[in-house]
Amino acid sequence: MLLITIFSIMLIAVIWQVISRYLLGAPSTLTDEIASFSLIWLGLFGAAYATGKELHLAIDLIPTRVIKRSPNFFLGIVTFSTGIFAFLVMVIGGLRLCWLTYTLDQHSAALEIPLALIYLVVPVSGLLIVYYSIDIFIKKSKALKLEDL
Repeated sequence: MLLITIFSIMLIAVIWQVISRYLLGAPSTLTDEIASFSLIWLGLFGAAYATGKELHLAIDLIPTRVIKRSPNFFLGIVTFSTGIFAFLVMVIGGLRLCWLTYTLDQHSAALEIPLALIYLVVPVSGLLIVYYSIDIFIKKSKALKLEDL
């Protein structure tokens, strides 16, 4: 529901930008920032959603027969890598970004919104990705253990 709402806001902003520019002859200054910020939020929350639904991009570099020998090991590597990356880069880095923009009192040009609020989506989506990575690992580990019985 959140992704649909963000997408709808972005769609309305872009449509209004086109109408105001080409039909009214006076482009809106707010819609550009609304669309940009909506795209940032949509992309990051979409990545967290995709991780939770296991729809994220996977590149199979290791042959399937090797993975079938020790699926728990490879599952652990994938989920651990995803979780660590999200924690280090998105959560810690995102919090530092929010703190820096907050202490420098940076605001968006047209909307005058504090950029720390806009960038808050980075650590929040990072936390969601970490949560989903742990949850996926636990669920798949239990399923693999039940198969072994």
